[in-house]
Order: sequence, then C-alpha cells, then structure tokens
Amino acid sequence: MKQLIDNFRAVKNRIELAVKRHNVSSTPLLLAVSKKHLLEKIMVLAEQGQRDFGESYAQEGVEKIEQCTDKSLIWHFIGPIQSNKVKLIATYFDWVHSVERMKVVNLLIKHRPSEAGRMNVLLQLKVGDEDSKSGAGLDELFAMAAVVDAADNLNLRGVMCIPPPSDDFTQQQGYFNAAYEAFERLKTTYPYIDTLSMGMSGDLEAAIACGSTVVRVGTDLFGQRQ
Repeated sequence: MKQLIDNFRAVKNRIELAVKRHNVSSTPLLLAVSKKHLLEKIMVLAEQGQRDFGESYAQEGVEKIEQCTDKSLIWHFIGPIQSNKVKLIATYFDWVHSVERMKVVNLLIKHRPSEAGRMNVLLQLKVGDEDSKSGAGLDELFAMAAVVDAADNLNLRGVMCIPPPSDDFTQQQGYFNAAYEAFERLKTTYPYIDTLSMGMSGDLEAAIACGSTVVRVGTDLFGQRQ
C-alpha cells in the first residue's frame, strides 16, 4: 500500500507540473480508474483525499459502491455501455462518461431514479479513425445533447474522448484539440457545460495542454490490473 500512496503523490505531482509547463489556468480533476482493483486500494486513496473513482464494468462497480462505507466518494462509469447494464449504471453511479448513442440516453432517462438526483452525463466523441474505439460524430453529439439537456433527471456536463494510443506528443495534441473544438462548439449552445474528460496515464500531459478538466488515470496509480 505504500507503493500505492507513492504512486498517488507522483501522479498528482505530474499533473501539477503539466499545468505549470503549459500555463494552464486550473488544475484538472484526477479520476482514479479503479476497475479490476480491490476496494481496499480505493479506501487507501480515499484516506489520502481522493474522492472520484472510475469503473468500466457495471456489476463490478455496483458491488464496490454497495460495499463502500465512505459515502462521500463520487463514482464515475467510464466504460462501454451495454443496453442491459444501463439500469445498474443509472441507479448507482453519479457520473457517466461514455454516452455515445441515443438509445443509451433514452435508457438513462427511463431508469435514473428520482431519489438519486440528476445524473451527470458526458457525451463520448469519436476521435481518430480506429474502428475499435466507440464514440459519436459531432452531429450525433448535438442530437444527444438536446435530449439530455431537456431531461429532468440528467445533467449535461460536457464531452469525453478516448483517442487511439500514440507516443507522439504532437499526434496526441491533434486528437485532444479535436475534442476541445467539439467541446467549445457544444458550449456555444449549452454555455453551462464545464467538463472535458480526456487524458490517461500515457498522454495526460498533452490532454492538459489542450484543455482537459478531468484526467482518467489507472495504471500509473494502481499498477497493472489483475
């Protein structure tokens, strides 16, 4: 667990250095991607002040949420969304980052319990031309945004993306700039949106340079998944 705490401090320092290096006005939120890691590790980071955790598998995430005694934690669903898992996601999670088709929007509206309050929604933009990556085009993004905005139980917060992997900083920036431009275009219609979720362990510096407000870090915090 000492290694986990050391990793946490190193990642926080890495974020701060990127903010200073790229002259960014605000520090992005660190979302700890805890999928396939034990609740015990999550609680260690919670004791260090970490509040936001990301899960990619609905059932696994729900089990952790139900077992968690710290009710101040904020749970984000960040993985691909299967239609038959939307009810679980809508019932238990505070945020969903990976909404990339209208069917999911409608199911979230249907299944979000009123007592749970509004669910924070990010629309996933497709960047790059990788067939394996999910995401919506800009027109689809605007169509979904209109429905989310009109829903009484959803709260439109912004955009998320997962670009193709690359070790080239300039190429990383190209992907993230495309997401930033989509976010800014969406903001002309919905000026209240405030969240651009992009950047992971291998590319968070480029994401921060391009305006990310949330970086999703798993491996560099928790190590390799089991």
